Amino acid sequence: MTQPTETPVAPPDPDPDPAPAAPQLRRSGHNKVIGGVCGGLGRYCDIDPVIFRIALGVLTVTGGLGLVFYGFGWLLLPLDDEDENEARRLLSGRVEGPALAAVLMALAGCGIFLSMLSNGSVMSFAWLLTLAVAGLGVWSQRRSGTHTDIPVDAAADRTAPGVASPAFGPGAAPPETKAPPTPVSPSWWRDPIVKDGTTGPVGTGYLWGAEGADALPASEAGARAKADRAKKAADRATRGPRPIGGFVFLLALLAGGVGTAGAWSHQPLGTALQIGLTAALVVFGLGLVISAFVGRTGFGTLFMAVLTAALLAGASALPKTITTQWTRTDWAPVAAADVQPSYALGSGEGTLDLSKVAVPVGQSVKTRAEVGAGRLKVVVPRGATVKAHIVVGVGDVQLPTEKPEDVDIQPNQKKTVTLPPPAGAAPAGTLELDLHVSIGQAEVDRAAS
Repeated sequence: MTQPTETPVAPPDPDPDPAPAAPQLRRSGHNKVIGGVCGGLGRYCDIDPVIFRIALGVLTVTGGLGLVFYGFGWLLLPLDDEDENEARRLLSGRVEGPALAAVLMALAGCGIFLSMLSNGSVMSFAWLLTLAVAGLGVWSQRRSGTHTDIPVDAAADRTAPGVASPAFGPGAAPPETKAPPTPVSPSWWRDPIVKDGTTGPVGTGYLWGAEGADALPASEAGARAKADRAKKAADRATRGPRPIGGFVFLLALLAGGVGTAGAWSHQPLGTALQIGLTAALVVFGLGLVISAFVGRTGFGTLFMAVLTAALLAGASALPKTITTQWTRTDWAPVAAADVQPSYALGSGEGTLDLSKVAVPVGQSVKTRAEVGAGRLKVVVPRGATVKAHIVVGVGDVQLPTEKPEDVDIQPNQKKTVTLPPPAGAAPAGTLELDLHVSIGQAEVDRAAS
């Protein structure tokens, strides 16, 4: 009896090539101008790094945000094929040149940003540009992850062996099996436009960066960066650096004291402190830069530089009305014609005594009093109706209807009150007060008689 022959089974299709790993957000070790942050962002988002470089340059000029973003990116993003970032090296006590440069860049950006806070139009443009660049990066990532070209394969609809293929006729051999294409979309930014159908090497398309930026793989670029870092470390070890942190601290303290003392007598308190702190911060910055080549500084110097920058930000927020001299001033006009339109005191205690001013019935007297830091007290006539607008930046507002021990210190206090004359007082006109105290207390008191 004849055994039935088994129909041969076609061999399985070869496994497709595994999809390449998604790019990680790291600093580029080869395509870089300063620290490789823009090169890494361009590679991660599949965008020419020159776009990020231009955007960060504009943000630096318009508000300092470019330096802030680049400095923190330099600190937080590790280099190709490295596990540690610069911030981790700083926290572990390994203070090196790249980390110091990143910190100084971020500090400089913060200083520019604080100085531009009052310019609303410039800051609005900077934030809009930041959101636009961030949106471009997100859109590019989503487009690269969802857009794939599906090629038409003539052998996709293969028939079983021995069965005639409708495309090739009876007895025609099916086309050779090919592995499917890699399921990753082509680069939408760098795809060449071929007009004559010829093929050949195509440039990277980058407008700015090292020559042959994409010629080296990430592993080789990271190895080269590691070798350069090891060479610099060996050079520093051979030099035998000396610790200069103490000398830098003393020099910064001296520069801060001299700068503040020089401006103390003729500048407001905030300006004098800014001059001294800026001089100290410059010394710290120069010390950190010099330590990357000659000498050695530790985490303490870096901490003092950051603390000085924070104090500088606080000094820049102080009102310019606060002076460095504490004085006591009394203003006591005796008639309505003697009341001045405004009274001002920088720092100290100012008392505006209007108890002897007779305001005719049906008329009003207006005046303004301002104290930068300290106490402002206004004594109003007994029979006058008082309309007061009081603004205190940080401090307390005291009215005749409140007890002296009722002190409530709050920020940004604004009160508009109307105080009618007490019962039995002789009728009089209206007294309009505009009182401002930046830091301290504003008090309104009524004369006993």
